[in-house]
Amino acid sequence: AVSLVMRPGLTDLDELIEHGAGEAAWSVFGASWPSGDPGGIGPVRQGRAAVQDEGSQLAALALALGADDLVRAQDDHWLDLCAGPGGKTALLGGLTVGHDAELLAVELQPHRTELVDRSVAALQEAGCEIRTRTADGTTIGAELPGRFSRVLVDAPCTGLGALRRRPEARWRRTPGDIGSLAGLQRELLASALDAAAP
Repeated sequence: AVSLVMRPGLTDLDELIEHGAGEAAWSVFGASWPSGDPGGIGPVRQGRAAVQDEGSQLAALALALGADDLVRAQDDHWLDLCAGPGGKTALLGGLTVGHDAELLAVELQPHRTELVDRSVAALQEAGCEIRTRTADGTTIGAELPGRFSRVLVDAPCTGLGALRRRPEARWRRTPGDIGSLAGLQRELLASALDAAAP
């Protein structure tokens, strides 16, 4: 089965069920496509739904739906520090509406920023405040200290946890990759902490 994600406010489970999808196991914004390519159905083709693992959906939902009653920033800004290719950004972007928040999506590589732009296009057309920016995430904390009430960091990794979807990744990585990635992950985490509001 293929996991789908609904863009909040743009589609719902009933519409996806009409097209042959079923209910997801865990995510309230998820759906399950029986098999094959769901790209031919209207909601996916129009960017109102997309293919996304439930684990990725749950990470975005944990950030967006957690701690609402504990801290509410007067000026609510959210940050997706490593946004490409944009799946989590799009789910977060749809959820900003209910929080009266705006979202900044940062990606280092221009071609990946373009992927984020495509992922959020339907939401931006619907009025969601989502800005994308090509920048080095390790510098955002120094540039915008204490600015964001919520920060998501899906830091670059080996990708070996996704071998089910990308079996060729096992031949693209060496043990030496771990050290350089760990250093980058620490820099991104430090930047995220600096960018987070007290």
